[in-house]
Amino acid sequence: MKTFLDDNFLLNTKAAEELYHNYSKHLPIIDYHNHLIPEQIANNVKFDNISQVWLHGDHYKWRAMRANGVNEHYVTGDASDEEKFIKWAETVPYTLRNPLHHWTHLELQRYFGITDLLSPKTAAKIYADTSALLQQDSHSVRGLLKMMHVEVVCTTDDPIDSLEFHQQFAKERESFKMLPAFRPDKAMNCDDLPTLNQYIDKLEAVSNIQISSLSDYLNALKARHDFFAANGCKVSDHGLEHIYAEDYTETEIAFIFDKIRAGKEITFEENLKFKSAMLVYFAEWDHEKGWVQQYHLGALRNNNSRMHRLIGPDTGWDSIGDFSQGRKLSKFLNKLDNQDKLTKTIIYSLNPADNELIATMVGNFNDGSIKGKIQFGSAWWFLDQKDGMTKQINTLSNMGLLSRLVGMLTDSRSFLSFPRHEYFRRLVCDIFGQDIEKGEIPNDIEWVGKIIQDISYNNAKEYFEF
Repeated sequence: MKTFLDDNFLLNTKAAEELYHNYSKHLPIIDYHNHLIPEQIANNVKFDNISQVWLHGDHYKWRAMRANGVNEHYVTGDASDEEKFIKWAETVPYTLRNPLHHWTHLELQRYFGITDLLSPKTAAKIYADTSALLQQDSHSVRGLLKMMHVEVVCTTDDPIDSLEFHQQFAKERESFKMLPAFRPDKAMNCDDLPTLNQYIDKLEAVSNIQISSLSDYLNALKARHDFFAANGCKVSDHGLEHIYAEDYTETEIAFIFDKIRAGKEITFEENLKFKSAMLVYFAEWDHEKGWVQQYHLGALRNNNSRMHRLIGPDTGWDSIGDFSQGRKLSKFLNKLDNQDKLTKTIIYSLNPADNELIATMVGNFNDGSIKGKIQFGSAWWFLDQKDGMTKQINTLSNMGLLSRLVGMLTDSRSFLSFPRHEYFRRLVCDIFGQDIEKGEIPNDIEWVGKIIQDISYNNAKEYFEF
C-alpha cells in the first residue's frame, strides 16, 4: 500500500517516477493565465492568516462547504477568518475523492511543510502555524511565488485597467515577471446596455478619446490594446459561453453601436452581430502584435439568481454548459485564417463532451508556420482534476500532438495554487510511464523525458515568448 501524498504520489510505475523526478520536477513555472491581484504582487503583501490567502475568493472550497451544510455566514459572510478556517477544516475530511482533498494537503506540504491531515483535531495548530509562517518574508506573496520557482505570471486585466501595479513591479529587478493579459469581455457585453454604456464612459475617460461612434469606440479600445502591449502584454483572454460568428457588415455594427449609445433596445440578432464583430476586431489586433489569444468556452454562469443577487458573481454558482460549439468556432477561426489574420490561439473547453470536437477543430488551422499554433488548452475549471486532465490529455494524444501542448496554468485567485502545475506534471509522467510499462511506447527515457520537459515548460517558453 502506498503512503498518501508521498514522493511518488500519482506515479504508478518506475518509468513514471524517473520521468517526474529527473525531467519535470525542478523546471520553472510559466503561469500564463490566472486571477491573482497585481497590487498584492507589486506591494509584496503578507497575509495575516491562511484564510486570507486560501479561502478568500476560492469558490471551489465555498461550493464544498455549502454541500457539507456550512452556513453562508462561514463561507462568504462576516464570520472571522479563524471561524471560516475551522469550518473549512470540518469539511476537508468529507472531500475524499474530490481534487480539493489532494490540493489542500499538497499545498500544506509544499508551502508550510505540514504533513498532518487537516481536520477539526488539527485545525487550531495548523491555523496558528501557517499564520505565523505567513508573517515571515519567506512567505510574502513574492516569497510564495519564488518557492514554486515561478518564472512568469500573467494576470487577467480589463482594457480600462491602469496597469499601475504592473508598471511599479516592472521597475524592480525581480526573479520573475508579472505581465498583464487583455480581457475585453465587458467591452462586448451588450446583454446589459446600461452597464455597457457606463463602461464606455469609463473607457472614454481612460483613453481621453470622445466616443460618439463605432469608429471612436474601436480607436479607444485599440489605444488600450497598444497601451497593454507597451506594458509587456503578449496574451489576450475571453470567457464566453460560445464563440459568436454571425455575418455582419460594418454599417450594421455602426448602426447597432449608435443604438447602444442612445440607450435604445437592440434585437437578439443585433446582440449576436455586435459580439461577433467585436471578437473579430480584437482577434485582428492580437494578430497584428503576434499575441496569443485564449478562449475559455462553455461556462453556464450565475445559475442561482437569489445568491447572485445577495453576494454577486464569481462566488460559486456556475456550472458546465451544454452550448453548441462546433460550427461557430469553425466559422470564426476560418474567417480569420482566410484573411491571414489568425494568431496563436488556445481553446479551452469546460464541457468534456466537446473534447474531441475541440481537439479536431484546432487541427484544421495548424498551418505549419508555428509549432502547436492552435492549441487545445489544458483541462479547465471543473475539469482541472485527475479524471478531467486525463481525458483532455488522452483526447489530444489521439487527435493531435500532446508533445506540443503548452502545459498547465493555475487559473486561480490564490497564491497557494501553484502545486497544480506539479499535479499536472505528475499525471503526465504517469500516463507516459504506464505506456512504457505496457509496451505501448518505446522505453526511451531520454526521448520521453525531453517530451515531458517540453510539455512541462519548454513549449510554453517558446510559444509565448515572454
